Amino acid sequence: MSDARHCPAVLIAAPASGQGKTTVTAALARLHRNQGRKVRVFKCGPDFLDPMILERASGAPVYQLDMWMVGEQESRRLLWEAAAEADLILIEGVMGLFDGTPSSADLARHFGVPVLAVIDGTAMAQTFGALALGLARYQPDLPFAGVLANRVGTLRHAQLLEGSLTEGLRWYGALSRETGIELPSRHLGLVQARELNDLDLRLDAAAQALAGSCEVALPPAVTFAAPERVNAEPLLAGVRIAVARDEAFAFTYGASLDLLRAMGAELSFFSPIHDRELPPADSLYLPGGYPELHHQALAENSAMLAAIRAHHGAGKPLLAECGGMLYLLDSLTDVEGHSARLLGLLPGDAVMQKRLAALALQDVQLPEGTLRGHTYHHSLTNTELTPIARGVSPNGGRGAEAVYRDGRMTASYVHFYFPSNPAAVAALFAPQPLLATVGKPAPAVAELS
Repeated sequence: MSDARHCPAVLIAAPASGQGKTTVTAALARLHRNQGRKVRVFKCGPDFLDPMILERASGAPVYQLDMWMVGEQESRRLLWEAAAEADLILIEGVMGLFDGTPSSADLARHFGVPVLAVIDGTAMAQTFGALALGLARYQPDLPFAGVLANRVGTLRHAQLLEGSLTEGLRWYGALSRETGIELPSRHLGLVQARELNDLDLRLDAAAQALAGSCEVALPPAVTFAAPERVNAEPLLAGVRIAVARDEAFAFTYGASLDLLRAMGAELSFFSPIHDRELPPADSLYLPGGYPELHHQALAENSAMLAAIRAHHGAGKPLLAECGGMLYLLDSLTDVEGHSARLLGLLPGDAVMQKRLAALALQDVQLPEGTLRGHTYHHSLTNTELTPIARGVSPNGGRGAEAVYRDGRMTASYVHFYFPSNPAAVAALFAPQPLLATVGKPAPAVAELS
């Protein structure tokens, strides 16, 4: 077992969602990167959109940390590996600091990473200090770095907020509410990084604004213990997996793709919108994304529809998650009532809603084994197929998502986190069915380097 490693680190958290954690985390990453430091950023909990922004800000891959979906050992491995190369580790929290079980605070406490609290200073003055003190002292054993104000107005406003801090709480600076800094959103969260032509300008502007409001300094070093080493088994040696990736399908976890490669799979990426044929593939992966924004273009690519139908007709494995499952349906209707005919491999239809339909972590017992993941969608789907399994949320959250199967095709709203059970994932993608151990997710994931 290797020795422990040390690296400055903070976890960026907030009293609630919508406070601007991603904007602040991205600004910090770009600020230190522009000063010549190697920055590694992680996202606490399930999320696809924030990491896209954070990867652009830091110039390095962004992975998830989570005590339930990712697991303690895998989270430990990711932090330990990052500490070997980084000058600074930033972790963006999820929801409010103490929300959920396990929460961002639980992760910070477990790994000894101090919390940097981001508070929206809009319409607030001295009460800012009371809120900051509550976050810092609510759990006495929580390591706490300091506080940063977001969406402040004038310089005088920032000075009022800073002056309200008591008991030696450190001021990490402020970001203004200028529209050139704030990151735009849509119904599932932030707009994808590739859709923002001025993203780098926004990131540099945010970094410069932050540098002008405080003394830029690294937080104290955190000690990261060495993880338990687990070797990957070559369960997918030589298996060719085609992965959908374009404007409509982009919600993949880097750790999941790393795992497929570590098990020997050969990944190739294609666009269901723009490409006319599939790359040579034994198996097909249709991840989530925004097919509802591109359903007409997907419907018009008849050559790709035929290629995917032929793949399924040949009995080859196909895994479709959330948006990928919507692509399999007979039709998809957007919020304005415009419908498009799609693959027709999963009998049924989906209609987009303006309100959130489901949001929950999911634990799913498949015939291949138990996989963990999450669900987050605004559509409602009807199908006559009987589910082979349903997810269970550890927090009792909305959504006991169904998993459907037809031959080697598996489809669900659940976004699976592949490292939670490598053997089960291998069984889903293997050209010939594998015997997977049915049970709880693996306590640790393979060494992926």
